Amino acid sequence: MHGPDEHDAGRDEQADAAAPAPEAGTSSLDAPLARAKGPADEAPGSKSEAGEFARQFAAAAEQSGLGALARDERLTGRDLLTAVGGVRGTLEALLPGLVFLVVYSVLTSLVGWDTQAALIPALAASVGLAVVFTVVRIVTKGQPTQAVAGLIGVLASAALALWTGNARDNYVLGFFTNAAYALALLVSLLVRWPALGLIVGFLMGDGLAWRDDKRKYRAAQFLTLVWIGLFVARLVVQVPFYLVDNVEALGATRLLMGVPLYALALIFSWLVVRAVYPSSARTAE
Repeated sequence: MHGPDEHDAGRDEQADAAAPAPEAGTSSLDAPLARAKGPADEAPGSKSEAGEFARQFAAAAEQSGLGALARDERLTGRDLLTAVGGVRGTLEALLPGLVFLVVYSVLTSLVGWDTQAALIPALAASVGLAVVFTVVRIVTKGQPTQAVAGLIGVLASAALALWTGNARDNYVLGFFTNAAYALALLVSLLVRWPALGLIVGFLMGDGLAWRDDKRKYRAAQFLTLVWIGLFVARLVVQVPFYLVDNVEALGATRLLMGVPLYALALIFSWLVVRAVYPSSARTAE
């Protein structure tokens, strides 16, 4: 599950330190969740087809932040930094948006430029930085995929803002991204195959067996709701700023609800996974 807002990057560091964590099974997940139905109640298509889809889904999840944390017995700061992309990945995710916001705000608020005049240099600075990050990835033979994807996102957003002549449209593609993630997760809940269950089940070597375990099934429902909440929260907070054309507030909330909120969701997901999977299941891999 990708959460950074739009431009999450690849991971560069591995965890090598440990800190105490709560004992497995100490938290209850029953209260906030509806009664779950098992696979005998309903299953979309054959079990083998669903299993193959889930395996492909989880293979992609191995490259995500949750994939980096799911099997860890203890969660350290370095683990979390690795999960959100490492130092380089975090900078790649945050700095283009931050530079755009700073340049635009300085030119409009302090220098006194009008909004359209300030738009071009702000976009140029943001795109230029994204290009530099991508070139550095390629030259240093790092993993360029996420950097290139981030660059494409920055370029598409900049093109839309230039086309409309409005700085707020530099952020509009993120609304569609978050809405798409939220909708996909909601559909997975409605068909009773919660996406987080598929991801965690195969990350933990549990396959589809979690659907026969009421506690794991409810945990999967709950985690899927948590991630839906993340994407919906971004929309609820940011769209009003877009509608009133408050670019500074929109940019600031986009940054705050990007990597930081994504990291919080990862921590919470790790705690839930630790609670419902015994240590032996996580260390057997």
